[in-house]
Amino acid sequence: MDDGGDFEVRFWGVRGSIAVPGRATVAYGGNTPCVEVRCGGRSLIFDAGTGIRALGEELCRRGDPAVDLFFSHTHVDHIVGFPFFRFAYEPDRTVRIWGGHLPPGRLERVLRAFMTAPLFPVPLDVLAAKIEFRDFAAGQGFDAASGVKVTTAALTHPGGAVGYRVDYAGRSVCYVTDTQHRPGAPDEAVLALIAGADVVVYDAMFTDEEFPRFHDWGHSTWQECLRLCAAADARVPVIFHHSPSRDDRALDAIAAEAAALHPGAVVAREGMTLVP
Repeated sequence: MDDGGDFEVRFWGVRGSIAVPGRATVAYGGNTPCVEVRCGGRSLIFDAGTGIRALGEELCRRGDPAVDLFFSHTHVDHIVGFPFFRFAYEPDRTVRIWGGHLPPGRLERVLRAFMTAPLFPVPLDVLAAKIEFRDFAAGQGFDAASGVKVTTAALTHPGGAVGYRVDYAGRSVCYVTDTQHRPGAPDEAVLALIAGADVVVYDAMFTDEEFPRFHDWGHSTWQECLRLCAAADARVPVIFHHSPSRDDRALDAIAAEAAALHPGAVVAREGMTLVP
């Protein structure tokens, strides 16, 4: 782990389903998904769970003029922090919002509905930043900026979801959550997306032992994360989207077992920074 570099990954929220603050989760964190990929001073944000609130404060402190926000999907744990994203309330800022799991125009309608009474008292139109919605179809690739290539893939999750790969300066980071695997049959779309990647952030909501009870929930396991990364020759597997019932002690045990099976494997912690 490192604190700097022109290409880095920082974890602002690593928990799945619901935020779980408290003494039992302080080491790994209780905020829901938000991951920042910093490419040469430019921020690409993946999901807007509760972790995006603190990221928004940091972006304002830095004085960044623009960010790109990519949604894996729009279940509540991945969008709940968006109304508290201070950066979007600042004038002279730009937020480009990307989504590929819904028909064109639907992502904007979802966020508008979410920021509407009686759910939330401040409407989307109050945001002072320039908000740009950019729809795409899962499987498409595009340039997020000069030299920043984004590749996408459809994931297996109720209502659909999108996995992302960012290639920059000869290195690569993948963000693959929420997705369900079939035991004994690796997801070929995921394998292609993460092939040879430097860092793979992967949905590990369950363990292999738990999975049979939750096989229709649209999530995967930390063991499948390791298997996929080994098959795809990906360098650093990052176990992510922790179950809200998984406390620090349980995640410590997973970290030890994962490191023994795949040296270099990491269990995501809130505040952690990785340099690919």
